[in-house]
Amino acid sequence: MNSDRTAVSPVVSAPFRAMQHRNFQLFIAGQLISLIGTWMQTTAQLWLVYKLTGSAALLGVFGFASQVPMLFLSSIGGYVGDRYDRHRGVIVTQTASMILAFVLAGLTLTRLINEWELIVIAFLVGIVNAFDVPIRQAFLVQMVGKEDLPNAIALNSSIFNGARVVGPAIAGFAIALVGEGWCFFLNGLSFVAVIVALLMMRIVPREIRPSTDSPLRSFVQGFRYAMSDLPMRSTLLLLSVLSLFGLQYSVFMPIYAQDILKGNARTLGLLMSSAGIGAVLGALLGGGKGAAIGALVGGAGGAGAQVYTGKKKEIPAETELSFKLAQDLQMQPASEGTDEDGESR
Repeated sequence: MNSDRTAVSPVVSAPFRAMQHRNFQLFIAGQLISLIGTWMQTTAQLWLVYKLTGSAALLGVFGFASQVPMLFLSSIGGYVGDRYDRHRGVIVTQTASMILAFVLAGLTLTRLINEWELIVIAFLVGIVNAFDVPIRQAFLVQMVGKEDLPNAIALNSSIFNGARVVGPAIAGFAIALVGEGWCFFLNGLSFVAVIVALLMMRIVPREIRPSTDSPLRSFVQGFRYAMSDLPMRSTLLLLSVLSLFGLQYSVFMPIYAQDILKGNARTLGLLMSSAGIGAVLGALLGGGKGAAIGALVGGAGGAGAQVYTGKKKEIPAETELSFKLAQDLQMQPASEGTDEDGESR
């Protein structure tokens, strides 16, 4: 399992222990490039939907289409990750995402795109993500082992939020300069980095235990276990409410950028990047001691920031509130991932 470990000085390895593993080094490098591309595509898609339709309702439909597959299919994705080769599974899902990005780029650059094609592609990307996310998270264990897994999860979360800062900013300028289609094309190219990184890995084969349980039965067993454990049940219910009412605020950012702030795609990029910076700081603040307090403050602060955001109509104020909103909302899941001693669950 740890045969890919490389020599790293003790000083460096303390906060970056997982980086001692060659496979994880390759994974992080590829993921960082790919995630920047993903956030570029997300920002450009939101802007294009609103530019084509001017409809807040269709922005909501777009957000729903991209997320609803995760609700119904992620448990099947987890089942696949347990029963089949995770390394090959991640390669397949990343390749599928790359193909969809190039299809979206081709339709946009040839001016054949419309709002419903955008929504359908978002739905297909959501299906791919429903399998990719649980398989990729389980794959972390094979890359670093159980000992370094908490550090690998923390580093993976850090690059996700870091890409959330950089990707929308690049997208805002790219949309203004060359258009949305090239953002989608660049995202397609970014998947090449992570696919090459995956192909370069040396993965020790794991023993896959045969199971006679169906995906439905496995889901029911997992659901019963989660509901029988009070801390797990409370955390899942809290995250469900947060995801339903709080985390989808970014879907409506184009409305604020164009109609309320009288800005353009660069304004949207600025707002989305500010939210990314807030998310990075929120994860850092929420991941330490006082997890329950962090969750409470994050939830209350996020709600307050959303209410107050609706009253502001200046770009600096909106940028600051976007930063604050993401920071507060990120504190809650970060806090819920730790116990009272500050250790990852």
